[in-house]
Amino acid sequence: MSVRMSLKQTGILLCVSLIVTACATSQPAPRGGSKPENKRKVAELNTQIAIQHLREKDYELALKKLEKATSTDPNYADAYNALGIVYSQIGENEKADNNFQRSLRIDGNNPLTLNNYGQFLCKNGKSEKGQEMFQRAIANPLYKQPEVALTNAGTCALDQGLTEQAEKYFRDALEKNPRIPLALLQMASITYDSGRHLPARGYIQRFAEIARHNPRSLWLGILIERELGDRDAEASYALSLEKNFPDSKEAGMLSN
Repeated sequence: MSVRMSLKQTGILLCVSLIVTACATSQPAPRGGSKPENKRKVAELNTQIAIQHLREKDYELALKKLEKATSTDPNYADAYNALGIVYSQIGENEKADNNFQRSLRIDGNNPLTLNNYGQFLCKNGKSEKGQEMFQRAIANPLYKQPEVALTNAGTCALDQGLTEQAEKYFRDALEKNPRIPLALLQMASITYDSGRHLPARGYIQRFAEIARHNPRSLWLGILIERELGDRDAEASYALSLEKNFPDSKEAGMLSN
């Protein structure tokens, strides 16, 4: 039984993890006096406040703060990047696309925008263009977290059925940072599906060391231990699934 996870299932997790840093690499304020500098500072502040609202899923207030940011400084690329995230979260895809593109017209090398736009494109069936965005982000030597774009590129490739390419992306991501929960979980899934059950166990154990289990990871643990014949470990995963996620689809499959 395959337990692969698509970008539609996992993309929000990584996207939210980027929100805190989405505006951390602001472009220099335009020169020419204190007034443009003050406008940039106002735009930065409103964008940061919007990000906090976005983390709390208060999209209405996030949009208001971002509208204030862009009206104050129409050339602040990070605000449009954040708008792209907000609109993608609420399902207004055309507005999301327009804002990501506007951000990149202002700052075409911003790896955070490139990564977020790549995720958006892959989630909406434009995998080839999405992979192009990820590659541009990864190629930027100033990108401090290339493992994030590599993980997203891997998940996008997995959605396309390109398992070998996806596995390479995940391995590259884990070489740069061995503590990427999603990359570990995807590798556990890939190795399980290919019959490599011992490596799959290793990946799921590494995942559990740095992240909380979710229904998919627990179900994957059950399947792995079932193949390896460890009934105690299988029962432990099943108990945790029933106790912590009783209404999940995976919990319902326990009785099947």
